[in-house]
Amino acid sequence: MVTITRDHSILAMSPNNEAAARAASGAEVVFQTLDCFSNTITKEDEYFSSVGWDQINPATGPLYIEGAEAGDILKVEILDIRIEDQGVMAVGPGMGVLGEIIKKEATRIIPIKDGKAIFNEKLHLPIKPMIGVIGTAPPNEDIPTGTPGAHGGNMDCKKIAKGATLYLPVNVSGALLAMGDLHAIMGDGEIVICGLEIPGEVKVRVSVIKGETYPLPLLDDGEMVMTIVSAKTVDEAAKQATISMHSILVEKLGMTIEEAGMFLSIGGDLKICQVVDPLMTARMELSKSVFAQYGYNFK
Repeated sequence: MVTITRDHSILAMSPNNEAAARAASGAEVVFQTLDCFSNTITKEDEYFSSVGWDQINPATGPLYIEGAEAGDILKVEILDIRIEDQGVMAVGPGMGVLGEIIKKEATRIIPIKDGKAIFNEKLHLPIKPMIGVIGTAPPNEDIPTGTPGAHGGNMDCKKIAKGATLYLPVNVSGALLAMGDLHAIMGDGEIVICGLEIPGEVKVRVSVIKGETYPLPLLDDGEMVMTIVSAKTVDEAAKQATISMHSILVEKLGMTIEEAGMFLSIGGDLKICQVVDPLMTARMELSKSVFAQYGYNFK
């Protein structure tokens, strides 16, 4: 099995990145990851300002997948996520939704014990490990790993977790898949710019899909299918995520434009992934049972 160690980290998704490893379509690969602070904050008297934005959100990789060519789809099955035994959170003025309210920097080291994050003496939260940054190379530009987009990137979608399958675009030969920014737990919105940031490793299976079109990124967590879109505003991200799911109902299930719109209004759930990155991210969720009723299966 191919393993990419965390010393192979990048800070931009780019068609010019040199591959850290290569794998065949259908192979299982392990990505060992740094936390979003590049593992530089280890004590509560160390603050975000000591790290700086130039070390934020490193991603491990990229992985070159044999046979992947521009126009294909990369299917990434998340087989397992393992995290270390403590994570970190950091807040400060001007950071996130509460940036105007928070007046000083603060850091909290949060241990993981018996499957729970020990936030304080009273609050022990069950962990739900997920991947914050995962994406392929854009076609013709460098995009910081901290920025989400059509290529994936820093989507901070809490549903990108063990058991889920993420579909990403292949824009360049080999796709150049990279990932990082694991969270032991994170709420929708990620309102202070961090979840419970933590190092770890992710085991995935990568497969190349040819001759198919989906609105991408597309996520299947076993219960729901989700269209994910990042845009300058939450409103635009939400609108485009809805349009993407609507297009699936029309093009794959054969619903009329009107029928698909009405059904989404009663059967779909529009949710926010994050509101703190350079672009905002939203998702439209729809039960997989809908597709099963039409006999449609995603590849």
